[in-house]
Amino acid sequence: MSGNQSLCTKFTFVAFSSLAELQPVLFVVFLLIYLFTVGGNLIIISLIWVSTSLHTPMYFFLVNLSFLEMCYITSVVPQMLVHLLMETKTISVGGCAAQMYTFAILGLTECSLLAAMAYDRFVAICYPLRYTLLMSPHMCLILATASWTTGVVVESAQITWIFSLPFCGTGKIQHFFCDIMPVMKLACVDTSHNRIVMFVLSMIFIMTPCLLILCSYLRILVTILRIPSAAGRHRAFSTCSSHILVVSLFYGTALFTYIQPKTVHTPETDKATALMYTVVTPALNPVIYTLRNKEVKEAFQRVTQRNPLRQMA
Repeated sequence: MSGNQSLCTKFTFVAFSSLAELQPVLFVVFLLIYLFTVGGNLIIISLIWVSTSLHTPMYFFLVNLSFLEMCYITSVVPQMLVHLLMETKTISVGGCAAQMYTFAILGLTECSLLAAMAYDRFVAICYPLRYTLLMSPHMCLILATASWTTGVVVESAQITWIFSLPFCGTGKIQHFFCDIMPVMKLACVDTSHNRIVMFVLSMIFIMTPCLLILCSYLRILVTILRIPSAAGRHRAFSTCSSHILVVSLFYGTALFTYIQPKTVHTPETDKATALMYTVVTPALNPVIYTLRNKEVKEAFQRVTQRNPLRQMA
């Protein structure tokens, strides 16, 4: 860092400045998506809480995922909505760090949680007679705790390292939130070493759960193909189809963003991809786990049918 450069005390988002005329429309669209996402996940959590038929390991993990998705989208979208109504889109360095901590921790936690959910489906289909023993409440709690702990420990260390760097210059972030890559570009020092470490960590802690998921579903596929009846195969596959969709959406965008080479990154592609994993994917998850899940739909019907207001009507 040269001596005549002053350190940044705040950052400015470029965000959607090139779409100035469309920003009021974007505000309405993103607000509706945010309310739908939070409301949908709250309904899922409440439904599982009050429906004893859903008190199983699969739905225990779904409660964790729904809570995580609400926090995930809340770490980005409310601030983005405020900035869509403001001409100057600034954030303090401390505020940027807090957002990155939250976002990164939740992202890595979701990687681990999706792997735990895949393991649950693996045991349910491949070892149905031992399912109750292998997926006991204690084991479910261990898997969920391990998922959250991995996210907190790994990302806290990584983000602390990133914000130990000096930031200077214009302080303009070519993004709509404090994502890792756009912020690192503002460092006054050579970050090539940091980028290599970040790439290695991404390969380990994003790809390892991904490989565990793939291994689980390969075993599941082999087991399903051995089921003699078509109805049995369909029933077994339907229990994990929702999870497969969620994994595909999440890992598709995560791999495109964090595993691709540095030369492929552009502000436009980063923003488009980030909108997928910060806004679109969390909004789709409640839909996937309700419209494609017979047990959830049946539980919802039972809850609404015994609603006192409905009975009075």
